[in-house]
Amino acid sequence: MPATLWESRDSTPQDTPAVALRGFSHEDRRRILPALDKAIDSCGCWVVDRRNLSAAQVELVLEVQLSAVFDLYGALITAGVELTRASHAALTGLCTLRRHHVLADAAVLLYGRVVKLGLEISFFEDSDDEPALWPAGLA
Repeated sequence: MPATLWESRDSTPQDTPAVALRGFSHEDRRRILPALDKAIDSCGCWVVDRRNLSAAQVELVLEVQLSAVFDLYGALITAGVELTRASHAALTGLCTLRRHHVLADAAVLLYGRVVKLGLEISFFEDSDDEPALWPAGLA
């Protein structure tokens, strides 16, 4: 598996997102995607690309001003997307980035600039056919 989501694709360096994020949800994608679209729009992000990788996976490429990354982070969580540990770390790093910090490998000061993020979301819908884990009456 490639180190980032976009490493194996044919793309130019400026097309490649600076940060690759992964998340998942156990909620119905018909509820999460509209909430996610509204959340992304409310924090001033732009959706550059959107693909359905499968019936259970969606890939988004977003552009966000560095000053709005904190708002995006909260919006993703509020919309119901559960992020992986690495994605939490990447967003935390962007939230704490200051003028004197440099984004890894980009070698560009990014304060007040636009950052391209890639977000892959997997949907794990719980089946009603699954047996209950606990017998009735035990909690």
